[in-house]
Amino acid sequence: MFEDFKILYHQGKQYIPDLTTVEVPGIFRGRPVITNENVDENLLIDMCPTMAISTNPVSIDLGKCTFCGECSFAFPSKIQFTKDYKISSNIRERLIVKAGDTGFVELDAEKIRKEIKKIFGGSLKLRQVSAAGDNSCELELNATGNVNFDVGRFGIEFVASPRHADGIVITGPISENMAEPLQICYDATPAPKIIILAGTDAISGGIFAGSKALNRSFLDKYPIDLYVPGNPVHPLTFINGVLSLLGKGKK
Repeated sequence: MFEDFKILYHQGKQYIPDLTTVEVPGIFRGRPVITNENVDENLLIDMCPTMAISTNPVSIDLGKCTFCGECSFAFPSKIQFTKDYKISSNIRERLIVKAGDTGFVELDAEKIRKEIKKIFGGSLKLRQVSAAGDNSCELELNATGNVNFDVGRFGIEFVASPRHADGIVITGPISENMAEPLQICYDATPAPKIIILAGTDAISGGIFAGSKALNRSFLDKYPIDLYVPGNPVHPLTFINGVLSLLGKGKK
């Protein structure tokens, strides 16, 4: 017991008391802020490896962004990434941040299916499917259940079988080889069920977008309940996104 108190004294609390208000320590790139300053827009577009940047006005699609930060390094007075990790939405278009935008990225409460809050508000079991992921988002999703984040305190847990799940969380760009297993997993999940896309690769294909090795037709068949940007997705981004989907989040 003495050793336990000793560790607590030296390291402090191992968990984050409030996951909805905590500030991310260290280096983190979240929601970008884009000013109206004039820059060489062609150069800005060319430096983005995933074509996440558009013009008229200058905007960044967080569903395509790798959060590498190169645009902010080259044009620091034009683009700055904040530490705002609440960047999930259930509307794909809301992931596009435009020059002059001062608002936050939020979910549209009117678009959330009523059965989600009614049935899953107290307990949500998710089956994670790595559809050709690089294991970065997978590692971060694993971290949501550690002693720091403890997503289980909200009744949210990852399960081993889709038959025990309320929905699936897809990571990775969905390769041809994973298209069928993904469909099988979805079909095995009891209805009603939700679909969450976690990470840039899942949302848009990321740097693999347009590759012949991908088969993303699954996403054309069903409505997506939550888009969680990130490369990889941060545990706080995922947790707050899911909480907002369940009607438990804070603005």
